[in-house]
Amino acid sequence: MSAADFRKLADLFPDETVTHSYVQDIELPAVGGEASPGVFALITLDNGLDHTKPTTLGPNTLVELGTVLEGLRERAANGEIVGVGVTGKPHYLVAGADLSAVKSLNSREHGLWMAQLGHDVYATLANLGVPSFAFINGVALGGGLEIALQSTYRTVSAAAGALALPEAFLGLVPGWGGVYILPRLIGPENAVKVMIENPLNNNRTLSGPEAYKLGIADAMFEPADFVEQSIAWAAGVISSGVTPERPSAVDPYSPEVAGRWAGAVAAGRAFVESKTSNASPAPAKVLDIMEANRTMSQAESAALECETLAGLMQTDEFRSTVYAFLDLVQKRSKRPAGAPDRKLARPVTKVGVVGAGLMASQLALLFARQLKVPVVMTDIDQARVDKGVGYVHAEVDKLLGKGRLSQDAANRTKALVTGSVSKEPFTDADFVIEAVFEELNVKKQVFAELEAIVSPDCILATNTSSLSVTAMAEGLGNPERLVGFHFFNPVAVMPLLEIVRAPKTDDAVVATAFELARGLKKTAVLVRDAPAFVVNRILLRLMGEVTAAFDEGTPADVADNALRPMGLPMTPFDLGAMVGLPVAQHVQESLHAAFGDRFRVSQNLQKLIDNGVRLLWSPAADGGKEIPASTLALMSFGTSPSTGEDVLRRTQNALAEEIALMLDEGVVAGPEDIDLCMILGAGWPMFLGGITPYLDRTGASERVTGKRFLDPGVASRP
Repeated sequence: MSAADFRKLADLFPDETVTHSYVQDIELPAVGGEASPGVFALITLDNGLDHTKPTTLGPNTLVELGTVLEGLRERAANGEIVGVGVTGKPHYLVAGADLSAVKSLNSREHGLWMAQLGHDVYATLANLGVPSFAFINGVALGGGLEIALQSTYRTVSAAAGALALPEAFLGLVPGWGGVYILPRLIGPENAVKVMIENPLNNNRTLSGPEAYKLGIADAMFEPADFVEQSIAWAAGVISSGVTPERPSAVDPYSPEVAGRWAGAVAAGRAFVESKTSNASPAPAKVLDIMEANRTMSQAESAALECETLAGLMQTDEFRSTVYAFLDLVQKRSKRPAGAPDRKLARPVTKVGVVGAGLMASQLALLFARQLKVPVVMTDIDQARVDKGVGYVHAEVDKLLGKGRLSQDAANRTKALVTGSVSKEPFTDADFVIEAVFEELNVKKQVFAELEAIVSPDCILATNTSSLSVTAMAEGLGNPERLVGFHFFNPVAVMPLLEIVRAPKTDDAVVATAFELARGLKKTAVLVRDAPAFVVNRILLRLMGEVTAAFDEGTPADVADNALRPMGLPMTPFDLGAMVGLPVAQHVQESLHAAFGDRFRVSQNLQKLIDNGVRLLWSPAADGGKEIPASTLALMSFGTSPSTGEDVLRRTQNALAEEIALMLDEGVVAGPEDIDLCMILGAGWPMFLGGITPYLDRTGASERVTGKRFLDPGVASRP
């Protein structure tokens, strides 16, 4: 088939932002004193927009690229060109398929056409009659990286970032040849790392040097003259003066590689189980194709990829992922609902941090590193202050050692962070945040002391995870200056900031908080002042239901594993251990005081805390885990055990109830904000869509509230 045969599909997308294929003929430089090898056709993929609008591959883009490649194949047959190169506009090769287009493919037939269109175009690139080259100058994701893989040879810029096959993360498979080519090019183990482990580890990507080291690229050049160096290298290859080495490439038919292949697939399946409990179909499908295609031709694998891709495009898990990734993380996060006009924001040139413990120290490092302004930490004695500043310096040294900071940047960051046992250095601060003990009276005392010292325009912020910001503001002369600024642990990693607006917090303070969040490279969601805000309220309701089932007599392994079909990052008991049982109990008590028996306080948990027990599970002799007899002896249980299915349904209903109440209370602007919070603040998987699409999909929303949280088609099929 030719690209033109897919015109009917392309016509369904008249509003597509087309990435055009611009061709330039280049006379290749002479090599080794010989004459030029000939004319080289360089395709530049460019959508005509600046770097904030990535190039993507929609149906019209692919039809145009395929038509251009067919023309170049004819020129090659006529002897007019000796090679073809593909590169992109600054910072991008291609950022993958156009997810907006893929999401709107509402029939399996259209999805199959899209998959086949990509394969037909890429097959033309791979069979031009002359060598093809991909010059990876920047971002190359999904179908963008597969363009490079389908080329005969590849170069990569040392400055290129975000190279990946993220389809398993997105609810798809690498459907345009990546799952076939990659394990043959870099070995099955490395292919599983790129196609499975990296996507399921928060969608990690490769840098240019990492891709080169793995063997994805044949050569690497510096960014200043990357295309020129790549063209010169291509001239050497075409004239036979350069022979790329591929030490990681394998023959899938050799007995030794066959064993490695099977081992890599098995390891990938174990990894998927540990990360997602197989709750999303896509990762397993990637491994199914890889397992099958070891003995397939590329055409046979392509047919399997197309069929699989067409099926996955119609799943609610894929549509939930696109909703989470595109509609929430990529769009809504950049336009926070309810945020005041950015023009109201005040400049922040100095930051104060009250406290020098672990959380406070993480905050100080983040403010200094991202905002590059002076940061002063205070605590009740010099030893605590020194420990906090020392932590910051040690973390900076770690970043320096990993090459993530230059020596000059490390020195500057260290110099920005100082400590004091007095709050006097806060007199000229523009923003002061407290990170002290989670006790209301302690925090109120801190703010009373601060208000007597700081300037009238200084913003006061609390990092509380559950206490009332309104109550903290009581007694302040200027309560309008106080705002909740709730980070998640670890501060450097978790992208969410819950910005909590109390009734008297003014617009300028909230606007400044949002601008600070942007400067800190965090995603901020506006939250009404309510107990535990969003993430902790949902997590504690979830943990409370599972703990209650355990207290009622449900076996620990049944209760703790009941939610595995949701594919959450960790089990409820492991989450409690990570948070810390005393902290979890303290927040649960706060929620119980605010909302009553929806948040039940476990007496068993209190007995463990009183006896110094911090973990329920301990390693067992058989390599598994168990609750020690000494721990069980501290607790008492009911006689009403539940099945895992019962616990799952009970928890689903509880979450649906709590979210409906939060929306009725106006805690956030809509269910989308709750989903965004759970994805970025609790690490909930994209294929759930956060939480509300999952509750809609399982029927819990309608069981409890009589209606769905989201309209059909938002994160599900229309």
